[in-house]
Amino acid sequence: MASSSSPTTPYLKHDVFLSFRGTDTRNGFTSHLYDALQRNQIDAYIDNKLDGGETIEPALLERIEESFISLVIFSENYADSTFCLRELSKILECMETKQQMVLPVFYRLDPSHVQNLTGSYGDALCKHERDCSSEEVESWRRALKEIANLKGWDSDVIK
Repeated sequence: MASSSSPTTPYLKHDVFLSFRGTDTRNGFTSHLYDALQRNQIDAYIDNKLDGGETIEPALLERIEESFISLVIFSENYADSTFCLRELSKILECMETKQQMVLPVFYRLDPSHVQNLTGSYGDALCKHERDCSSEEVESWRRALKEIANLKGWDSDVIK
């Protein structure tokens, strides 16, 4: 996938970009998913692959652009992180402008909480409204709704 490119398609360095809340899923679900992808020769990008000295946010946003697919792992505290939400906005931009495939996974989370911005997602956005620009928070609301309404997987239904 990522290793092949054509004159009409920009070079993509990674098959899959994994977007996740580290404190929720890094040492469990996400690490197992990453290992499974690697075993199947799927080049998945995970944020522990950053080169030493790289600035984290710009580097991750660039990795999103360099990926064929973004796999978003929505978990209970994903929306608490402005960093995750900025990634999500970039993923939506790449979906709309570069036709990047986006696959949502709802990890131990009712998908309707993300789709309707309720529960921990509604709470997190209310908190961000106090600390961030209204324009940025609105872009996060849009990204959450758009991506959460794509066909994806619910970890409580699929193993």
